[in-house]
Amino acid sequence: MIVQAQGLVKHYGDHVALRGLDLAIDSGEVFCLLGANGAGKTTTIQLFLGFIEPTQGHAKIKGLDVQTHPLETKKALAYIPENVMLYPNLTGIENLEYFATLAGCEETGEAKLRDTLIRAGLPRDAIERPVGNYSKGMRQKVGIAMAIARQAELLLLDEPTSGLDPKASNEFSQLVASLRDEGVAVLMATHDLFRSREVGTRIGIMKSGVLVKEFNASDVSHKELEQIYLEQMTE
Repeated sequence: MIVQAQGLVKHYGDHVALRGLDLAIDSGEVFCLLGANGAGKTTTIQLFLGFIEPTQGHAKIKGLDVQTHPLETKKALAYIPENVMLYPNLTGIENLEYFATLAGCEETGEAKLRDTLIRAGLPRDAIERPVGNYSKGMRQKVGIAMAIARQAELLLLDEPTSGLDPKASNEFSQLVASLRDEGVAVLMATHDLFRSREVGTRIGIMKSGVLVKEFNASDVSHKELEQIYLEQMTE
């Protein structure tokens, strides 16, 4: 398994954000984590990133505990938050070169990086433009390019399509699906029921820190997914 949560619990003082999460995601799977704000989705992502420590349980990547093997586990993943932070005065290719070099990527030649940005869907005429002029969707594509350049085995996504227009959201989902088909494991926290059904292989619904429902995306229609989600939110 690429990703494993084993009895993950997270307390913030008296508030319990996560209540014994068990989860496993293998290569070529996209697990879409649905739930209202405060359900525990972002906390789950942050635990796998090692940004916070669990109160109980273990977050593992490729069998290694994130807390005891922080460097090894980070080498296997790429993280794309709701807003990808880039250097606004640098061009798209300059940003990619900088972050790829920091990550220790072997192939950082201009031609290779340019091809990576094009594969990620960035328009050719944007590659040499400062990213301060990019749309949110274009910045997300640079984030995907970073994951491709790093040859990440795991992609952690936190609300990646929030604020994107339908075209940009569809393009982003297609990019994620292409990485999925190449064997990348994906954990995506999202509110987007439609995209979850389109790109996900499995869907989980969280409520008050508990994974209350889990099923294969192919087993439900868009309408059925919406009905299941609303039923869980109103119970």
